[in-house]
Amino acid sequence: MSAERKGILLRLDPAVHDALARWASDELRSTNAQIEFLLRRALSDAGRLPKDAGALPKRGRPPKREPKSEDG
Repeated sequence: MSAERKGILLRLDPAVHDALARWASDELRSTNAQIEFLLRRALSDAGRLPKDAGALPKRGRPPKREPKSEDG
């Protein structure tokens, strides 16, 4: 599977978008990540999630790196 993620245009009823955005915020996800989470869950429940589907990207900010010391 390619590491590149596919983009799509999705048209939603504004009320549905607002509800998704609130739900995503409650779960500390972006709206896009919430939509992907829900689609994956629906595919899995229906037995249609491909076995080679990559894992969801980790949520949140990446960990802070320790500054490099001057010694090397």
